[in-house]
Amino acid sequence: MTTTFDPAPRDLAAASPTRAPFARTLAAFTLTAVLVSGQLYIVIPLLHDMAAGWGASAGGLTWLVTAFGIGYGTGFLVFGPLSDRYGRRRLLTIGLPLAALTSAAVALSPNPEVALALRAVQGLAVAMFPPAALAYVAERVEPRRRVGAIAAITGAFLASAVLLQVAAQLLVDVIGWRGLFLLSAAGFVLAFLGVRAVTLPDLPRAGGGSPLSVYRAVPGLLFHRVLGLRYLATVMLMAGFVAVYTGLQIYGVASSSELLTLRAAGLPSIVLMPLLMPWLARVHAPIRAAGFLAAGALALAAVGLTGTAALVLLLAVYVAAITGGLPSLNEAISAGAGQARGAALSLFSFALAVGGSVGPQLAAAFGGFTPLMYGLAIGMALAALAALLSGPVFHRGATGR
Repeated sequence: MTTTFDPAPRDLAAASPTRAPFARTLAAFTLTAVLVSGQLYIVIPLLHDMAAGWGASAGGLTWLVTAFGIGYGTGFLVFGPLSDRYGRRRLLTIGLPLAALTSAAVALSPNPEVALALRAVQGLAVAMFPPAALAYVAERVEPRRRVGAIAAITGAFLASAVLLQVAAQLLVDVIGWRGLFLLSAAGFVLAFLGVRAVTLPDLPRAGGGSPLSVYRAVPGLLFHRVLGLRYLATVMLMAGFVAVYTGLQIYGVASSSELLTLRAAGLPSIVLMPLLMPWLARVHAPIRAAGFLAAGALALAAVGLTGTAALVLLLAVYVAAITGGLPSLNEAISAGAGQARGAALSLFSFALAVGGSVGPQLAAAFGGFTPLMYGLAIGMALAALAALLSGPVFHRGATGR
């Protein structure tokens, strides 16, 4: 069966009498995005405390990160297409209470084995948010503000890697690791109340066919000649982002206090880039993504050439490139998917999860920080080429906005 996509999908927001309230929607979704994505990273500073409590090894407990990642990535594939059928708001208001329950359950884990299983379930529940939230913004926020909103939310996903690790490091001695998971559960309750308050009722959806029919579009989206290139670029973008910070950690580039500074160096870029996106949005999304990826490749190559002399500045440039490239790829994928937007964005989120999982192994494979930077620079350049080749110059039927 050949899957076709509408090259100029109808703006579903135009079918609704009202637009989403921009400021309140952005605040609720951005804060929730930090909490959601941060659950992947929150365990990292807690490993020694958890190991001491259970009499286990901290190295063995790294599987708590992997288990969450498996559930998280699987959930994207399951729930994104379901949001196309049952509605974005419905998925959001089901997923956040389940995230609260599973986070509280992790806090009550009696041993590592139970915690491992519960972390996978937690990842599955938390995964309802990203594809449904991004699809909701693409449909319900007025077009002129859409790019900035998506940039802010995807930037929040990136910022969570720093913010949740720092918060966990600061609070673990005060409330313990179990208290941190209970605090996360309380955060999800507040997120549920906030998201429910700001989201509009779901738009009418086609209800014919089997519930499994929503997944029929997935293979066609994944292997589509245009979207496939954009998914590959997304995997490389996220793999590079995680590999850079893993490389900083495992190759002894800086002390613990310096690492905290290096992690924080990218935060100003994450905050400022969404403010610039409304102006940058005049450029077609695939071309814009290619430009950001190329800038990231140059920043990494410069790190390889200069060593750590200008690392803080170059990392800020690199993070700015990632923060701009991520929403640009998101926009390009959403625009090219027609009415299968939820399924397409679930694959986008899955591509991010794959990249995040590959990043640490990629970092370890190079054996040193400088070779890693050169290797990632080449990878980012290839990702830029993939994004460029997916653009309207090379594919007349593809949309870029």
